[in-house]
Amino acid sequence: MQRTLLLIALGLLLGLPCRAQNVSKVGTTAGEFLQIGVGPRAMAMGGAFVAAADDASALYWNPAGLAQMTTGEALASHSEWLADVNFDYLGVALHLGGFGRLGVALTMLSVPEMLVRTEDRQDGTGETFDAADMAVGLTYARPVTDRFSIGATAKYVRQRIWHSTAAGFALDVGTQFRTDFFGGLTIGAALTNFGSDLRMDGRDIRTFHDPDPRQEGNNPRIPVNYETDAWSLPLNFQFGITARPVDTRMHRITVSADALHPSSNYESVNVGVEYGHRERFFLRGGFQSLFLDDAEGGFTGGAAFYQPLPYQGGLAKVEYAYRATGRLGGVHIVGLSVTF
Repeated sequence: MQRTLLLIALGLLLGLPCRAQNVSKVGTTAGEFLQIGVGPRAMAMGGAFVAAADDASALYWNPAGLAQMTTGEALASHSEWLADVNFDYLGVALHLGGFGRLGVALTMLSVPEMLVRTEDRQDGTGETFDAADMAVGLTYARPVTDRFSIGATAKYVRQRIWHSTAAGFALDVGTQFRTDFFGGLTIGAALTNFGSDLRMDGRDIRTFHDPDPRQEGNNPRIPVNYETDAWSLPLNFQFGITARPVDTRMHRITVSADALHPSSNYESVNVGVEYGHRERFFLRGGFQSLFLDDAEGGFTGGAAFYQPLPYQGGLAKVEYAYRATGRLGGVHIVGLSVTF
């Protein structure tokens, strides 16, 4: 059984570069911020984390990874995304013993205020506007056996541009299965952002219209609303494997590879590696979007330092990651987490 699952996993990864779509659907979904990966560790490993997820960032990557945690954990990360956009993540996971694991996560993307400009007033009207996206998720996971775990996340998604908003609900589901091969090779899979479409609505889409401009004396300012389209969320299926070919008290090496099948783009592969020394200092590297044409950047890297705390199971983690974005520069990600 384990050998069969391993062969299936390797076959899917090797066969991924074959495109199932003839036309790219980039930019055709709502909630694009949901595709921004979270957590310095996962991002430094190139986003190859669906099978490796075993900390509070599993709330984003694979809810089943929460079942691998032996303690509770709180994780906060921040990055200044492209064009001064701020991207923040806060996740808290609780260990409930035989009842499983419970977690809650908050993801926020915010755009700084900008001047409102019109065709007639290109220097600004004196008003300012901003935009913000938010997702709040509640996760439950549990081990089904000592090798197999499952998890699910229900989340509320909201986008806002000035006075107009769009909101909906989505579901993530995931699994992890640990084998006896290659130092406990683990297979993971997650389906994320399966949910309702988003449609913008609010006072900003209101305008005034003259129903019959040829007729004099009628009201030329009849209030009407633009009809906006509903757009689906960026559904994504991610399948991956991770293994630890070296796992001793002094040294630990973790390698991961993930295959991605998103609804809004072509398929691609992420790969990553992590080296740990004495479970205190870590170096990480990876590459995103292999086999994806026109991808910007791809290289990722980072480091982390873990400090034990003076109570059982206590650990403080200070982490950093860098993600190259090609002609757009790069993104720096910092994070702090505490286990309890």
